[in-house]
Amino acid sequence: MTNLYRLLPSVDSLLSDLSSDVNYQAMPRAFIRDLINDFLVLCREEIRSGAITTENDLNPTRFRAKLGAYLKTHSRPHFRRVINATGVVIHTNLGRSILNKKAAEAVWEACLHYSNLEFSLDTGKRGSRYSHVEELLCRITGAEAGLVVNNNASAVLIILDTLAKGKEVIVSRGQLVEIGGSFRIPDVMAKSGAHLKEVGATNRTHIHDYEGAIGPDTGALLKVHTSNFRIIGFHREVSLKELVEIGNRQGIPVIEDMGSGNFFDFDAHGYHFMPEPTVQRVVKDGVSVVSFSGDKLLGGPQAGIIVGKREYISQIKKNPMNRAIRIDKMTLAALESTLRLYLDSELAMREVPTLRMITMKAEDLKKAAGKLKSLIKRNVKSAVKLDIFQSQSRVGGGAFPEQDLPTYLVGIKSEQMNSEELKDRLLKTDPPLIGRIENEVFCLDPRTVSSEEFSMVCDALSQAMET
Repeated sequence: MTNLYRLLPSVDSLLSDLSSDVNYQAMPRAFIRDLINDFLVLCREEIRSGAITTENDLNPTRFRAKLGAYLKTHSRPHFRRVINATGVVIHTNLGRSILNKKAAEAVWEACLHYSNLEFSLDTGKRGSRYSHVEELLCRITGAEAGLVVNNNASAVLIILDTLAKGKEVIVSRGQLVEIGGSFRIPDVMAKSGAHLKEVGATNRTHIHDYEGAIGPDTGALLKVHTSNFRIIGFHREVSLKELVEIGNRQGIPVIEDMGSGNFFDFDAHGYHFMPEPTVQRVVKDGVSVVSFSGDKLLGGPQAGIIVGKREYISQIKKNPMNRAIRIDKMTLAALESTLRLYLDSELAMREVPTLRMITMKAEDLKKAAGKLKSLIKRNVKSAVKLDIFQSQSRVGGGAFPEQDLPTYLVGIKSEQMNSEELKDRLLKTDPPLIGRIENEVFCLDPRTVSSEEFSMVCDALSQAMET
């Protein structure tokens, strides 16, 4: 054992050997040194445990190959690409919506070069970053004005801080929802300095509940779109139109938090999903201010979009908090590119990946599943049993929570391991392949896997089987 320890090369000698390797020349020397140290610690533990028993286990060729594999695995970025084969289109844990190629190119341009972020090319003087998207937002939604912050929670926070700080905000009890990460509407409201005033019951709220709650300290009426759950059975909510009528009579602004904002009228295009209002309809109903996410049904980058009447948007823009939660140049670039597609709804359905995946037809998914199955059969050498069967995909992101999207899955059974073991191994591949398990079978849903990724799926499966 002592001799085996002595056979381990020094850190400096390994660093010297790697200095000529182009794979590591762009990496910080200190980072590589730490990885080599960790690898040598692992080798000593394997000697101690009996995993390494002979000098041949440490011959230069085998040792270098093992070190190379270790460095390749541990030098990868922590934040990296994965293949989403879960069938959940807006998968919060996997980055929500993916951008279309034009939007990604716009981000690339914004990163590589200087830009007119806050510079007017008309006057040669300082400009507003919101000008790049405000006109588009107003044209698409019909709103008088708009601005964008870093996410929808921030949007709700700044709206309430601006329009209702120190005042009461009336909300139906059935709309006091909790969103992702345990953020609750009452908590956001408390942070804004507004005071929550609940009305109605969990399942039923009436017009007279709002009217009876309005007083001299009322700052706003707030409607929260319960996009991530539904109350069914004996229930009633006051519509936005009815709230606007109350607000107009009393001179009180009406705010709607839409959560997962939607520009696309699915019903008009023949997709009869569960009711999901469009931002255009909400604006037409006369709301004072509405906020929603950019990276959910809209299919753009993470952002909190605020549109509405000019008198209220102008106040929000002047709030000092706006600077703390404003969006950066990369988000602006991606958002402008995405918004332009919505000037033509048919183009948006084809080019916005989120809309395209949601509206994929079952027969097309069946063909895609067949193609993927054939590729796996040809390219994955290990013994696997492959099946295609019907199932359901999900929209995700809190949108259409009860809406099933018919799909076809490729089911994979390995003779070497069970479905949980296969799932775990695929988390370690490059890139990781994320699927789901149904009826103890590991499954791939082609709805969220592009055809360009099919070969990568085969590579990942081969890696997992060879581990």
